[in-house]
Amino acid sequence: MKHKVLNILDVPVNNVTYFDLLEEIRVSILHLKKITMTSVNVNTINLANNVAVFRDNLSQIEIKHPDGIGVYLASRFLFGKDGLKSKITGSDFYNELKKHSIKNNWSFFFFGDKEETLSEILKVNPELHIKGMQNGYIYDSAKLVNDINTSNPDILLVGLGSPKQENWIVNHKSSLNANVIIAVGDGIKMFSGTKKRGPSFIQKLGLEWVVRLIYEPKRLWKRYLIGNPIFVFKILKMKLVGTRADKKN
Repeated sequence: MKHKVLNILDVPVNNVTYFDLLEEIRVSILHLKKITMTSVNVNTINLANNVAVFRDNLSQIEIKHPDGIGVYLASRFLFGKDGLKSKITGSDFYNELKKHSIKNNWSFFFFGDKEETLSEILKVNPELHIKGMQNGYIYDSAKLVNDINTSNPDILLVGLGSPKQENWIVNHKSSLNANVIIAVGDGIKMFSGTKKRGPSFIQKLGLEWVVRLIYEPKRLWKRYLIGNPIFVFKILKMKLVGTRADKKN
């Protein structure tokens, strides 16, 4: 399936909905096609603008779905009604994926996060078809690829954080048997029920990043307190350059 692609600061973002993503997964599993996915948020775009290897690897991921209020608002500011169709968050997408996977008996291999998180997934999701797990801190890639292929899951979730997870997927996807490979970051915690999201009104306002910053200030302060303003500045500059170009034409 083809989806319109928007260019946001030289990073291609697929203009998709939750339904589109789930349909891509369904078709890939049904027809035994391989597809890779990742989320694109403000931090992803900032990283891609600063790290050439990551930018190149990101271009090799087939579906790059938007993630969060920042990318959504930027697309609307830059492209108006031709911007993103709706605000998508990875967290909500993973919840939908879990529901559809139970309904369709899609199987999983989880790669990432800590042993405690992975073990919790088994406890809170007795109906989920889980074929294997590997923490994201101590692993051997060659052995891991063999373990994944032996278990032959429909869906492989890779939660190593960006850019590590996308780089790993691109470097190994040709050797993997999984039909669907998704870079999920700390989205693995959505399956264990341990991700801190804040109340529903915070989620609707697109302020979940504030909650994350409160819980993990040492790890995330640069990403949000420095990265967000840089992103806004670059979006304003992109809009200004585009407006000037339109006037000349």
